[in-house]
Amino acid sequence: MSVHVERFTGKNVVVTGAAQGIGLAVARRLAAESARLTLVDRSELVHGAAAELGAQAITADLESYTGAEEAITAARRHHGRIDVLVNNVGGAINFKPFTEFTAEEIQAEITRSLMTTLWSCRAVLPTMTGQGHGVIVNVSSCATRGIHRIPYSAAKGGINALTASLAFECADAGIRVVATAPGGTEAPPRRISRGTPAPRSDREKEWVQAHIDQTLASSLLKRYGTLDEQAAAICFLASDEASYITGTVLPVAGGDLG
Repeated sequence: MSVHVERFTGKNVVVTGAAQGIGLAVARRLAAESARLTLVDRSELVHGAAAELGAQAITADLESYTGAEEAITAARRHHGRIDVLVNNVGGAINFKPFTEFTAEEIQAEITRSLMTTLWSCRAVLPTMTGQGHGVIVNVSSCATRGIHRIPYSAAKGGINALTASLAFECADAGIRVVATAPGGTEAPPRRISRGTPAPRSDREKEWVQAHIDQTLASSLLKRYGTLDEQAAAICFLASDEASYITGTVLPVAGGDLG
């Protein structure tokens, strides 16, 4: 991992979904680049990550506006302002044809992968508007074109629209809003389950494998990315090096444009 040691000196950064995966990789890079960090997750594991990085930890469930507002308030109380918010909460729960999803499963996917970002943006904007600057980096997905996770695709498509429209609305307030769209990404075994049920039949195993095969086939590089590759793109967009970029969704998926 090649870092820019002082790139975030003096910056107060909040990372959500920071207990593992892309969120933890982003937090580690930001810490190496001198950011003052607040890590948010609904898992208590976030406290271990914060201890490792000398960061503040907040446990909060961002699937409600109340949870998002409380997390942002706590972060602001600790650091005084919020310069950057990285919205990383999300992740597909089920992998199967759309007609196999129940209404409850569809709602769960939208709540997990769209509403958490929508609520967090709404919670942080008064602070950023009041201070006259800020950067929001949303983590979307190249799965906006993909099979066997249609509700998740719809949620991430919503994040793309949110990113573009919010950037338009908030530019005069000095706020940039950008996003990355990760493709398939290699990561250690999850320490916190997304709630994905184990396949119960050969047919369900085939559904899961089909989405993996499609993800690799859609990538020009024909591989999964690494956590460091995802974190590098997110941190670039969060930094002043990207000061003339807003309203943009950057695919980080080996050539898959989503």
